Amino acid sequence: MTDDEAKLRKSLSANIKRYRTKLGLSQEKLAEIVELSDQTINDIEGCRTWVSDKTIVKIARAFNIEVYQLFSPQNEAEKLFPVKVPADILQELKDIIKEDLDRRFSEVVTENVYN
Repeated sequence: MTDDEAKLRKSLSANIKRYRTKLGLSQEKLAEIVELSDQTINDIEGCRTWVSDKTIVKIARAFNIEVYQLFSPQNEAEKLFPVKVPADILQELKDIIKEDLDRRFSEVVTENVYN
C-alpha cells in the first residue's frame, strides 16, 4: 500500500468514526442502517478493510453528507461542513421556543397591566 492509499484509508476510517460518534450512532446501528455487519464497520474504522463504492454512498447517505466529505482530511472537513448533531438541533429548538414563550408571556403581562 502506498502512502497516498494509506492516507485515504485513514481519512475514510477517521471520518466515518467521527460522523458516527457525533450522530450518536453505535457501530451496530450504523451497520444496520447501511446493511453491513458490525464487524465490517469495525474493520473499516480500524483501517483493516476497504469498501465498495456502493457502501461508501450508503454510509454518506446515513450521515446525510456528500461522499467526498468522507475522504476530506478531518480538520478540513470539519471547517467546511461542521456536523450538527441532533442534540445541537434540539437545544436550538428549545431556545427558540423559550424565547417565543417569554415574548408571549411578556406581551400578556404587559397587556393585562395596562388594561
